[in-house]
Amino acid sequence: MSEAKTGDTVRIHYTGTLTDGSEFDSSAGGDPLEFTIGSGQIIPGLDREIEGMAVGGTKTVTVAADEAYGQHQPEAIQEMPRDAVPEDINLVVGNRLQATTADGQQMVVTIAAVTDETVTMDANHPLAGEDLVFEVELVEIV
Repeated sequence: MSEAKTGDTVRIHYTGTLTDGSEFDSSAGGDPLEFTIGSGQIIPGLDREIEGMAVGGTKTVTVAADEAYGQHQPEAIQEMPRDAVPEDINLVVGNRLQATTADGQQMVVTIAAVTDETVTMDANHPLAGEDLVFEVELVEIV
């Protein structure tokens, strides 16, 4: 039976949990996730673990935060005047928005806090700083 290697396009089923067991994502009940090993399409720590798996094989993988979405960066949290946010934006803590930086880059931010005067935006990925656990099954090497 062949093993998955860098450059192969593969399909996996997975369930992702935090170390406390709470689930954050799963392909259960849906299509398998398809990606090319080594292409940077998924987090590096999981990508490396798929290499060497055989079709039908399963494993549990723990991916450290540094190999997933990185550490939480306090400098990625910015407070801005509330009147700098367009009035049609629903300012609810936890909402995710598409924002444009001063140099024109697009980024996703989460509303972290809202007061009468300010809005605090967090550009960290919601899973930044978290070690992640994946139950993985290699379904197919395409």
